[in-house]
Amino acid sequence: MLLLAIITISAALVFYTAAVFWEKKTGCLRGCHILLFWIGLFCDTTGTTLMGQLAGKMFQMNFHGLTGAAAIVLMLVHVIWATAVHASRRPEPKAEFHRFSIFVWALWLVPYISGMIYGMSLKP
Repeated sequence: MLLLAIITISAALVFYTAAVFWEKKTGCLRGCHILLFWIGLFCDTTGTTLMGQLAGKMFQMNFHGLTGAAAIVLMLVHVIWATAVHASRRPEPKAEFHRFSIFVWALWLVPYISGMIYGMSLKP
């Protein structure tokens, strides 16, 4: 289960990073970006759930637990907002949305990196 958790969390990084920087490069929020955001959120939630099962509890009141919970909530807000912006078909918000995407991505990296550090510091 640990390997599956690592793979899904890492897949979240790949999908979310690809979506954020592809969106920035194209200069406009598109449906394909939103699909990758949803896949990234799904992978992150799945990986986090698996990690929580391995740890014996879903949430820990520490730096990693707090930033991880905040990141998932922020990713959910992000993807719902992206879907709404795209559905509005207004070009201005679609052209500016990448700023929020980069912000969410950068914040998401905090628990990703702290999880790696925390996981590597555990004794077997």
